Amino acid sequence: METIRFDELGLSEQIVKATVAMGFEEASPIQAKAIPVALQGKDLIGQAQTGTGKTAAFGIPILEKVDPKNKKLQALVLCPTRELAIQVADEIRNLSRYLHGIKILPIYGGQEIVKQIRSLKAGIHIIIGTPGRIMDHMRRKTIRLEDVNTVVLDEADEMLNMGFRDDIETILKEIPEERQTILFSATMPKPIMDIAKTYQKDAELIRVVKKELTVPSIDQFYYEVRPKNKEEVLCRLLDMYDPNLSLVFCNTKKQVDELVSGLVGRGYFAAGLHGDMKQSQRDRVMNGFRKGKTDILVATDVAARGIDVDDVEAVFNYDIPQDDEYYVHRIGRTGRAGRNGTAFSFVVGKEVYKLKEIQRYCKTKIYARPVPSVNDVAATKQEKIFRQVEQLIQDEDLTSMIQLIQDRVNESDYTAMDLAAAFLKLITNTEDTAQDEDPSQLLNTGAEEEGMVRLFINAGKKQNIRPGDIVGAIAGESGMPGKLIGSIDMYDKYTFVEVPREYAMDVLHAMDHAKIKGRSINIEPANQK
Repeated sequence: METIRFDELGLSEQIVKATVAMGFEEASPIQAKAIPVALQGKDLIGQAQTGTGKTAAFGIPILEKVDPKNKKLQALVLCPTRELAIQVADEIRNLSRYLHGIKILPIYGGQEIVKQIRSLKAGIHIIIGTPGRIMDHMRRKTIRLEDVNTVVLDEADEMLNMGFRDDIETILKEIPEERQTILFSATMPKPIMDIAKTYQKDAELIRVVKKELTVPSIDQFYYEVRPKNKEEVLCRLLDMYDPNLSLVFCNTKKQVDELVSGLVGRGYFAAGLHGDMKQSQRDRVMNGFRKGKTDILVATDVAARGIDVDDVEAVFNYDIPQDDEYYVHRIGRTGRAGRNGTAFSFVVGKEVYKLKEIQRYCKTKIYARPVPSVNDVAATKQEKIFRQVEQLIQDEDLTSMIQLIQDRVNESDYTAMDLAAAFLKLITNTEDTAQDEDPSQLLNTGAEEEGMVRLFINAGKKQNIRPGDIVGAIAGESGMPGKLIGSIDMYDKYTFVEVPREYAMDVLHAMDHAKIKGRSINIEPANQK
């Protein structure tokens, strides 16, 4: 199926803006098929599993239809569980972030009903709730359905399995007949079709066939680690396997920020991607990753939607995903276009049982591996060098080099073996040691603008530092005109700033013992690892 962008679906500018902020770069198949039908006001039956983007498929048409000036309930979404109700409410809220005055409320059992009643009295446009609690409010007259113009049955087969059929039918009978009825279900048993036939009018059936779950060319491994050791284990694996591009998945935005800060502090060129970032930042991060200027992209699942980069060689599940299908989406971002890929998962304690569930779901095997030691990392680096040397012997004419070695051996007391060992030591030391004041280290810092050098400063927003403070310090200490300073990307604990290449060494020397707002800082090139 041809990919369709949200701005091609005839949506309002505010909704399109929200999809961009949520990290959606294109509509999923169910969204591309269902949204145009739902926008026409037609009844529809969508057959799609969890993780296919169905919430936006019905959430966007609901938001396009809601009238904020009408304070009465206009849309009702029924879900089988409180967890799904909360999840759906969160996603619809995110989709409505640029629409003003639309109130959304999840309603479910287990929450204080008095609190719900208070919220309902204030006026709610969209309710996402479980059938039992919705019925409770209907009996109390705290939910009135006479103005509802859209009703959605989400995961309808699951609601029937849980015994909610009578409740669903009672609710549907209370909603005006002149309404739009949308039904989503992973399976289509006879009871679902009976409800559709009774309560829908000329419903359009939309099916989305599930994609293949795994990619055969992906090797999958897991490591049992303690939370505090995850960062160290990640770095060892990055050093051992040295992937061209890596994607690291975390479950929270906070974890993304903390991990990026840790990786950058260790000298890796890493960048983060999550929903709290401005669109300009997100675009810059993705462009850097696509062009290979960023080695490691750390992201949440929502922010990573739409990432389509063929050269990703490794995916790391820094946190095990809560949804089995997210695992499939994550690892499917490596092993593209016939290439081999590797997926690594970090498992803490009882999460090993969750991993077994994922294996059953994916019909795949994820192999246990011992955490590599520092010696393992060194041995792997040396093995890589030997492989490169062997390739060089096969591909190149080394006659002149052999003559040089023979001449040196004849002139000295060293053997050819001594020289080979010294070369190996020199190469491994060079890889492990930072090059102080070497202009060559300024060649590949990931600067967006040509002729610029990207510098790293170990201070950011949490130290109450502003871009103006950075400009003032650099210009004041180095004498470089402030107007020549390029983009400044500030994060909680660190900052990236771009300066012209010809000034870079002067800035590094001048800022060596500088302070910003009374705080001693460290400034260095944003070298790739």
